[in-house]
Amino acid sequence: MSRKEEIEAATERLIQPLIDENHFELVDVEYVKEGGEWYLRVYADKQGGITVDDCEQISRAFNVILDRENYVPGQYIFEVSSPGLLRPLKKEKDYKRSLGKLIDVRLYKQVEAGKEFTGILKDYDGQTVTLSFEDGTEQTFERSNLAMIRLAFCDK
Repeated sequence: MSRKEEIEAATERLIQPLIDENHFELVDVEYVKEGGEWYLRVYADKQGGITVDDCEQISRAFNVILDRENYVPGQYIFEVSSPGLLRPLKKEKDYKRSLGKLIDVRLYKQVEAGKEFTGILKDYDGQTVTLSFEDGTEQTFERSNLAMIRLAFCDK
């Protein structure tokens, strides 16, 4: 496990009780370097959507844990935020919740006539994702070829 993965796993383990206590959902944790700065980000959600006040509450409570545990080396910026409307599907619960919904898929390697598809998430497993399209056809994609998969944004 890389240092990055260790920090993300430790953060997830340490913040989960706080998330559960407040009836939130832990969507994702990432430790990334952007523009020369390291960021430790926690993405949380709740029924009806997470608010700025909710994020601030998590941030304040978890800062105490970060100071006590001191497991992240060097300087970094800690952020808590909403995963956003166009959040990617990453975990089993994301796929399960998205069954029957409109999904955008971008591929690393072209399949048939394209690299981008939008369809209804019909099925998934550990290796594949199946979308159904308006014309009644279906397409199964290897998860290893998915550069991005997320809920589609409809402005109708």
